[in-house]
Amino acid sequence: MHTQNRTIPGLVWMLAGLTALGPLAIDAYLPAFPDMAADLNVSVQSIELTVSLFLAGFALGQLAGGPFSDHYGRRAAIFTGLTLFGIGTLGILLSPQVETVWVARFIQAFGGGVSVVNSAAIVRDLFRGADSARAMSRIAAIMMVAPMLAPVLGSVMLHLGSWRSIFLVLLVYTLTLLLTLAYKMPETRQVPDLPAISPLRRYLQVIRHRRALGFLVAVAFSHAAMFAFITGSSGVYMAHFGASAATFPLLFGANVVVLLICNQINIRIVHRFTPQRLLMLAQWTQGLIGCSLLSIIWLGEIQLWQLVPGIMLFIGLQGFIISNGMASTIEFFPQSAATATAMVGATGFALGGLSGALIGLLGDGSPLPMIAVMTGSVLVGITLRTLLHRNQATTTDTR
Repeated sequence: MHTQNRTIPGLVWMLAGLTALGPLAIDAYLPAFPDMAADLNVSVQSIELTVSLFLAGFALGQLAGGPFSDHYGRRAAIFTGLTLFGIGTLGILLSPQVETVWVARFIQAFGGGVSVVNSAAIVRDLFRGADSARAMSRIAAIMMVAPMLAPVLGSVMLHLGSWRSIFLVLLVYTLTLLLTLAYKMPETRQVPDLPAISPLRRYLQVIRHRRALGFLVAVAFSHAAMFAFITGSSGVYMAHFGASAATFPLLFGANVVVLLICNQINIRIVHRFTPQRLLMLAQWTQGLIGCSLLSIIWLGEIQLWQLVPGIMLFIGLQGFIISNGMASTIEFFPQSAATATAMVGATGFALGGLSGALIGLLGDGSPLPMIAVMTGSVLVGITLRTLLHRNQATTTDTR
């Protein structure tokens, strides 16, 4: 087992800070949409397009950054990605028109995708098995604070200055992260004695590895369930049940609290149970909760007090699925960990965007479409993982 992790102080905090780049870039400027539209003299819909551009650029950045990191090293990928992210952020900050914002936003997202794939790859370089799952849980626990704090940070900066001040703070964060990693993060990639592998071949290795692919789809479809909730929660809680604007953040934040608790439980028990077993147990429990909520909705009108605890536990179980699923996926690819990470991330974003769009098409403010898509995503993930793992050996394949 690699022992370099013991010589990197603050490793988890640095990787969590790197992983938080995406949530910060997405959530911090959401309160500023009306101000941006007014300042750039465009519709709010033109500003909303920047979210879609970011998701697309972030996914493509991960797909490009994975093989780049595996070939040239983690530091090269991190610094290239953060530099592009910083350039894009500066471009948004100085943009005189919305078209420039669109271009800069895509550059920012692409750079973010290139850089963040290295977090899980570095974990794979330094840890194995249950240790890897524990490290992923710790990173996730810290990183989950970002989506909660980002909108608050955006609102504060909007109050103190203009919408551009939000991106100024994001630029300072990026430069601070870049300098910290440049100073404290060594190269962790394990240089193979084998000939260099092309990016296409790296991706084919991941796609053709049935056992790894089973864990990959489990994580990806759990992302789809999460995005379905994020997309539909405001309509369900506020439009259907009449929760106020002040109450909604509390209902939403309760899910994050349970998620953090599940992360901490996972850290403490992953050495007693395998990451794979915890993943499967969490998936089946999620499916049971989803089917129970659907049954209550089908039999009659569900009440808010019935829905909220069920969703809290459903979302909380992501704390077991994401970290254990990611650790189990990258375990098979010591020489292509970033590529495997990129596949998980890009697939998760794609399915998350699809589930979010499905909620947009089917959503009527009632809980049914949201719960149906959440439950369906989990059940599809369970089915595909089971089929892919059928008759598969449990030994690690590191070819």
